[in-house]
Order: sequence, then structure tokens, then C-alpha cells
Amino acid sequence: MDRAETSLEELLGVVQLLRGIRCPFWLEGGWGVDAMVGRQTRPHRDIDVDIDAALEDEVLSALADRGYAVETDWRPNRVELRALGRGWVDVHPLIVDGVGNARQAALDGSWHEFPASFFTVGHLGGVAVPCVSVEAQRLFRSGYELRTVDHHDLALLDELRGP
Repeated sequence: MDRAETSLEELLGVVQLLRGIRCPFWLEGGWGVDAMVGRQTRPHRDIDVDIDAALEDEVLSALADRGYAVETDWRPNRVELRALGRGWVDVHPLIVDGVGNARQAALDGSWHEFPASFFTVGHLGGVAVPCVSVEAQRLFRSGYELRTVDHHDLALLDELRGP
């Protein structure tokens, strides 16, 4: 039986793995919000992580060595991997330019643009972790019907943004 939750311990293991192969990365999604808050605030199904596309093969190989197998392959937009009993990692390859801006291939052939201001640092489990900003997190939660977890995350983002 597979749990539908990815633990903080597993997240920190994936962070260590990415650092070990010297891959620039940024958490987004629920763990990205929690990094901005500085603590885990809810259960998470997966780890949404933006990576430098130049190291995509190394990242996927390292995740495979950790027991993850590809479940959804929508490259060049994203690849979702699963490790039984430990959860999922949703990898989003970004093409990063020399000044910190990035772009991600969209499913329709266009591009999602990420200005350098979208990238920041948060903390989880006492560890500094790169993540996407409050502004980016809010933007990423638009254009679809919000789920309960999205409402939870948006409320936290509102608190971080202040009045």
C-alpha cells in the first residue's frame, strides 16, 4: 500500500540529492509555500521542484537511484516520478539565463516566463531551501478550480504578504 503523503524527511533527502549533484532548484507548490512560512503546515502528496533543465538527465538519474520511477512524462514541460511508500516528485525543467530569469516549456508549445524576482529562499526543518516567491506561488494558483489545499496555501500566502 502506498501512502499519499511525502514527508519532510523525504523532502530534505531530495533537497540533499539535488545539492549533491550541484543542480540549481526551487521548491514550488505546497512545500514551496511551507518553505516561505518556515514549517510544514499540511500533508503533501508530492514535491514540486523547478530545476535547471541543463541538469535534467542527472536529476532523473539521481532520483532513479533513490528509488523513483517515471510515472508521467510530459517533457519538456514536466516529469512526475514516484517512489512507493515515499511519495512523488514533480520535476519542472527551467531554462535559466545568465541573470537569473528562467522559462519553462508549456504544453501548448509556448513558454512560461519566470523573472529572477520569482526566486527566493525559505526554510524547512532548519534547512535553507530555494523556493519561488509569494508572488509566483499566487500566480501558479490561478487559471484552474482551486482545491482545499490551494485555499489553505493562499491563506498562508496572504498572511506572508501582509496588509
